[in-house]
Amino acid sequence: MSVFTHLVAELGRLLEPVLAQSATAAAIVLFTVLVRLALHPLSRAAFRGATPAAGCLPVLLQLPVFFVMYQAFSSAEVGGKANELLGHRLFAAPLGARWTDALGEGGPFGAQGLVFLGLFGAIAVVAAWSAVRGRRTAASVAAVAAAAKTAGKTAGKTAGKTAGPKKPAGRVAPQGKAGATAGAGVMAEVSAEQQEVMRKLGGVLPLLSFGTLITAAVVPLAAGLYLLTTTAWSVAERVWLQYRKERAERSGERVAEPVA
Repeated sequence: MSVFTHLVAELGRLLEPVLAQSATAAAIVLFTVLVRLALHPLSRAAFRGATPAAGCLPVLLQLPVFFVMYQAFSSAEVGGKANELLGHRLFAAPLGARWTDALGEGGPFGAQGLVFLGLFGAIAVVAAWSAVRGRRTAASVAAVAAAAKTAGKTAGKTAGKTAGPKKPAGRVAPQGKAGATAGAGVMAEVSAEQQEVMRKLGGVLPLLSFGTLITAAVVPLAAGLYLLTTTAWSVAERVWLQYRKERAERSGERVAEPVA
């Protein structure tokens, strides 16, 4: 924890000429961005895996960082010395203060309370953005699942006609082709079922972002800043990865088009 404290303190000193007393708060945001940049390859791999729990591994790897952040702004001493980070502020609110402390120092609309309300408002906006994106993704998955199911049924009917009694007994190849087509129809059905599960989970998982509001209300302000930054990064990262995926698919379709 002393290494983390030293790193944040040094980043704060670098930013202090520009941001004054809010330099340490900006250092926490910068530190969070550096952590997420280091985890970006894992996030990209999880996104390509297209699993309902995509991105869980980067979240799990961040838990120790969040724990250290929480401890750094909750302990009066670090390594036997006074914790210098507790004296830093974000505007009027100490970085080690909690929502309950702000309520006791002027209420929700006091100087400290307004800082926390701004934090809660920003987290709520990010959570709403995540929920909207998640529901759109769930709707897209539902459409793909319906199309896959229809394609599977059509492929099954085509296979049945291809393997009819009018084909000569000695010609096995067409029947083998028909069997492969039927197998593709079955795979489409299985894929549709998997996508249906993903659709249902996709409609619920984004709502969990609102749980960040509850966490931010009980942890120190510094930890709340970390939560806001990493949540916003996660949503923006998913949007960017989805954009790149769709752009690559459009490029592939243009390449596949016949030249007149």
